[in-house]
Amino acid sequence: MSKLVVTKESVLEALKQVRFPGLTRDIVSFGMVKDVEVAAGVVELHINVTARDEKVPGQIEEDVASAVRELPGVQEVRVHMKWTQPPSAQQPHSRPAPDSPILENVRAKIAVASGKGGVGKSTVAAGLSLMLKRMGFSVGLADFDIYGPSVPTLFGINERPRVIDNMILPLERDGIKLMSMGFLVDADTPMIWRGPMVHQAADQFLRDVSWGELDFLVVDLPPGTGDAQMTLSQRIQLDGAVIVSTPQDLALIDARKGVAMFQKLNVPILGIVENMAMFRCPHCGEESHIFGYGGAAEEAVRLECPLLGRLPLVPQLVAAADAGDPMLAIEAIPELNDVFQGMAESVAQQVGLLPETAKK
Repeated sequence: MSKLVVTKESVLEALKQVRFPGLTRDIVSFGMVKDVEVAAGVVELHINVTARDEKVPGQIEEDVASAVRELPGVQEVRVHMKWTQPPSAQQPHSRPAPDSPILENVRAKIAVASGKGGVGKSTVAAGLSLMLKRMGFSVGLADFDIYGPSVPTLFGINERPRVIDNMILPLERDGIKLMSMGFLVDADTPMIWRGPMVHQAADQFLRDVSWGELDFLVVDLPPGTGDAQMTLSQRIQLDGAVIVSTPQDLALIDARKGVAMFQKLNVPILGIVENMAMFRCPHCGEESHIFGYGGAAEEAVRLECPLLGRLPLVPQLVAAADAGDPMLAIEAIPELNDVFQGMAESVAQQVGLLPETAKK
């Protein structure tokens, strides 16, 4: 009778059943399993966990040991757990504090950025916000794209926000607080502003909007590395940035500039989203790579940051976004739903917030 031998592959397969507490994704897809060594029935694991709650690494260690012990041929399990808190939970903060408190009632501020326009950044920002809200978090979405605001179209809003006591009240859709320059000017009015005016508008969005208490403020930045990005990063302590790109080299060249800018400003890169990654023919199911293949995924490996998801080019999402209801397509198409859910869970995990900690 042959002796049962445990393998690295079987260990990783078992670890895919270990979920991050409070989320649906497993620790392997989160990239927490750094090394697996198997020798003579002894399994040695190195796992890195980022979480605010000090109870989380202990729970994961217990679940890991339990899952691996059940494998045939395992005689001993050794788990080496490394626990770090997200940057926003560490003291002192790795970046200088602003001159005066801004958005002090917002627990996590997340920028969604791209190096160039037309890569679907605003749709990603909307989908991320909607999915975080569905997870139970209180969420705001600030459209910082002064020249080409998309939030009014994405959420089907044609009204003006109210002003009370010199504070602008965000509009709401689907339980998300929304603010955009598109709410304040006519859709056909061109924004011909120089840098100082952009800086002033960005500062107003930070100081003069009554966001209230939020778990997340998702900030849809304009493309590029200009005044709005610099103002935001210097005025508040961003907890992280999500970079959106298509697979093609032209988009990736500019995406790298966005990553470099945030790195210089000491803003953590939470990951890259590869948008328009593929198109599946609705008739025959054949997959086409219109904008190339895997470029953003390779970039994530090069930068040693997570690939948050690969979004397909789906006509239904385009139509739903134009109609002001992107969640309609996200919930109707399992692949979109899964990618956006994984994206939201990864962002929440990296900044140390879990659904049970959400402000009610």
